[in-house]
Amino acid sequence: MSKTDWIAQELDGLKQAGLYNRIRTIASPQGAWLTVDGKRALNFCSNNYLGLANHPQIVAAAVAATKTHGVGPGAVRSIAGTMDLHVELEQRLARFKGVEAAITFQSGFAANLATIPALVGKEDVIFSDRLNHASIIDGCRLSGAKIIAYEHNDPKSLEEQIKANLSQFRRGLVVTDGVFSMDGDIAPLPALYEVTKKYDVLLMVDDAHGEGVLGKGGRGIVDHFGLHGKVDVEVGTLSKAFGVVGGVVAGSSVIVEWLRQRGRPFLFSSAMTAPDAAACLAAVDLLEESTQLVDKLWENGRYFKAGMQKLGFNTGASETPITPVMLGEAPLAQQFSRDLFDEGVFAMSIGYPTVPQGKARIRVMISAAHEKADLDQGLAAFAKVGKKLGVVN
Repeated sequence: MSKTDWIAQELDGLKQAGLYNRIRTIASPQGAWLTVDGKRALNFCSNNYLGLANHPQIVAAAVAATKTHGVGPGAVRSIAGTMDLHVELEQRLARFKGVEAAITFQSGFAANLATIPALVGKEDVIFSDRLNHASIIDGCRLSGAKIIAYEHNDPKSLEEQIKANLSQFRRGLVVTDGVFSMDGDIAPLPALYEVTKKYDVLLMVDDAHGEGVLGKGGRGIVDHFGLHGKVDVEVGTLSKAFGVVGGVVAGSSVIVEWLRQRGRPFLFSSAMTAPDAAACLAAVDLLEESTQLVDKLWENGRYFKAGMQKLGFNTGASETPITPVMLGEAPLAQQFSRDLFDEGVFAMSIGYPTVPQGKARIRVMISAAHEKADLDQGLAAFAKVGKKLGVVN
């Protein structure tokens, strides 16, 4: 018996359970339409909320920076990898977010892995929303702190857990997603803030799916709720609405400076590339110039969601343009996705372990790049497949 036979058996088990992830290949720029596995398809998958991933200004900025600064950074930020573009981007993001300071990382995932272990350790406790993203969960595990889950989006549950446990630890951290990417619901940040204020614990929000989506001109969940200066740590990504790649942590200057000294991905992994930094700066320019793209994103989201509900689909508890189409079992969701692709719509199924057992779905990611005709075509495809598979009448 081979020492890797168990892996093959596990893979076979995933296939039999309808949980095996067959990854499709894209051969075009991100946008409303893609070339997927050699076929032109309507794109309902990407996190490209504002359609910026192929915006001419952003492409031009990346090309120009490649000519002036090269491609690879050649070093970690703390040795020889910090370029003027990184410094400018962090200053611009801090102003955009209305905070004292900001620091960038290679991804939103890296930002969480850097931040949580730098703020808490083995003598501390983390109170984490039960549905937090995998990068938050991994950051919590790396910290060595005690992890206590509170019920999803439930400030009362959070307070109960803090009251019962905080006194046993040196200090506490409350961490939550801002927008929960699988369901599209928004954390009740004002109520969570009141709890953390009452018990004097740090409050951290990962706004990966709120950056460029919530708040004035996409300034995020803290701006959305008017909580400037009250949320200790705001993590974001530059990989979704900003259309590029990278992560950002925004907050007080003392926390940002601490992350420069102790954030391990900052210290031990090469810097964000110069073209990426320049492209992110161009994205900030576009967001500061106009709210048009953010407004169109929300208009498209409302239009599509209303159409799906009219057809009889269950779109869950979403409060954002994210539109989960709840189907239940993973094999049904996978079949639904395959049939949609046959109809020219690229919308992947999502099942366990990304979402709980029995909560499989098609997650539709609406973008400002979509036109009404695109959305209507998508609705028609969902109606056809939904009737074929007995999901709707």
